[in-house]
Amino acid sequence: MVVVSIPGLDLERLTTYLTSAVPDLVAPDKVPHVTAELIAGGRSNLTYRLLTGTAEYVLRRQPLGHVLPSAHDMKREFRVISALGASPIPVPHTVHFCADPDVIGSPFYLMQSVSGTIFRSSDQLAAAGAETVKAIAFSLIDCLADLHLVEPAAVGLADFGRVAGYNERQLRRWSAQLDSSTSRVLPGMAQLRTALADQVPKPTVGTIVHGDFRLDNVVFDLAQPSAP
Repeated sequence: MVVVSIPGLDLERLTTYLTSAVPDLVAPDKVPHVTAELIAGGRSNLTYRLLTGTAEYVLRRQPLGHVLPSAHDMKREFRVISALGASPIPVPHTVHFCADPDVIGSPFYLMQSVSGTIFRSSDQLAAAGAETVKAIAFSLIDCLADLHLVEPAAVGLADFGRVAGYNERQLRRWSAQLDSSTSRVLPGMAQLRTALADQVPKPTVGTIVHGDFRLDNVVFDLAQPSAP
């Protein structure tokens, strides 16, 4: 159900902003303001389906609660998706980025809405059939391998990160995030941290990696299940 009031979105203010910043996006003669619904399933940043009177888009913003530094960077996310649009990797077309947190309480961006199926349960997979599940599994592997083959410089991301010391920085960041977020005792976590620190691999080349690549974080076209 599409609603006109939703947590995390001030729809009146969002309409005013979009009408000014991206005027072709909103049709005020058709709708008094944009409407939206929260897309369920996300575990970090909030994702909404946005209806503007001209088309349907997807809006992404930071979560409403505590946000760890650099953990929910909308600008970085927007930049990477935009860059990969020029590559063979299947990503939505990006539409607009807003850095001003005063509009809806957080930086956000808009992208193309893509239709398809998201598999969130084993029952869904069972209903799809063994051959489709096999195609889905191999397509996930192929897509991730293709992403790792993309040369960052070829898509405008040469300055996006530093190869030297990357793994060490990831471990330090993960440790700091763990320390700032832990609310209960986690058995074995100290041993895991020590084991990882003792076996940090040394990178030789830089590539693009997906920080949350999993089955329920991609959209499948079931007419072509081999293509997420």
